[in-house]
Amino acid sequence: MTRNRPLFKHIRNHTALFNQLARFRDEAVAGLGISELEFHKTPKFITPEGARLTIEPERSIIVPSVHHLEGIKKHLVNAAKGLKFVDNSEIGYRYPTAALAGLNAPFIKRMRSEYFHKVDEDRSICRPVNLSYGIKSRGKGDDRQEYEVWLPEEAPNQNPLPLMINRYGEDLPDDIRHFIEQPSRVHGWMGVKRAAFEALYQNKVACGDLIICVSMSADAYNIGARPDLSYCPIAESSIAVSNAEIEWEVIGYYAPRAWTFDHDMVWQAINHTLEAINTPLNEALAHCAIPLAESKTERILSTLQGLGVKGDEIEALNLQPWEFMQSESDSRVKEHDPSRSVNLLGRLNRLFYQPEKQLPSLNWLHDLIA
Repeated sequence: MTRNRPLFKHIRNHTALFNQLARFRDEAVAGLGISELEFHKTPKFITPEGARLTIEPERSIIVPSVHHLEGIKKHLVNAAKGLKFVDNSEIGYRYPTAALAGLNAPFIKRMRSEYFHKVDEDRSICRPVNLSYGIKSRGKGDDRQEYEVWLPEEAPNQNPLPLMINRYGEDLPDDIRHFIEQPSRVHGWMGVKRAAFEALYQNKVACGDLIICVSMSADAYNIGARPDLSYCPIAESSIAVSNAEIEWEVIGYYAPRAWTFDHDMVWQAINHTLEAINTPLNEALAHCAIPLAESKTERILSTLQGLGVKGDEIEALNLQPWEFMQSESDSRVKEHDPSRSVNLLGRLNRLFYQPEKQLPSLNWLHDLIA
């Protein structure tokens, strides 16, 4: 029987969702018996030269199938001393990710949107909302830079640079700013079902009085075989790869009310926490882990390249991400029948609901990893 997961009722309302999640986090900290603590988000990372970088302190492990993650939460809480899960923090997301920059780009451009069913709609159909535009430094290396904004639903094709400047201001590095200015083009897609939850980590020796907040998730995903998700003869499908990933990221920390911020101490605690989780997960998944140095977004790019998709083909398609929000296309028609328009939104749904490679339900994912 599926347990009650109270955050699922807020799945369409991000404001209510994150307010409630913060309350569950506060309650979990209070349950540790420590009073007078305040939450702080992950701080900017200050380089020796004084540059202020927005850092993503994250790790992940890729496995061939989501079934390899069965019971991983129970293993983790038993093996990682000082780690405690936040009760009722389970939530689920269903989203496609578009890679908007190629393998030769200095950074990764990504567009992501959550998918929801309309009321009483066929459950094999989802529609995108909450468009997110992000820039990341490449690879799965430690402490990658990440910059992200939400694009307004009524203007998904607007230039994101003013939004980035408004949010990050002087902390937006010049190379990132100039990269944002370059035109975006869809190189490929991934569909993801994510079972997310939170945990708290304590270690007096390594973290002092800080309690580190960790956001974790188990992702099941499909990578499209062609940028427009049409049938690919080499893959014999519109889907090229179906794998899973477990991720963990530090999202902030609790500190005593009178604590004086110490940049180096906070980042030492953050990095220690990442490794404290990394060790037991690596041990549990060593037999099946896929050794990749690419982020998921980068893996879209190398997957398409491996199937022989050339840059000039991507350029000729000139796909823009907001086209996949539309049921009909004014400018694109089916190759075998020019009288019929291409439903890019329908193709995007195949990443979730193609019968041979259907992604699991969000509640099923949470039941599996518990």
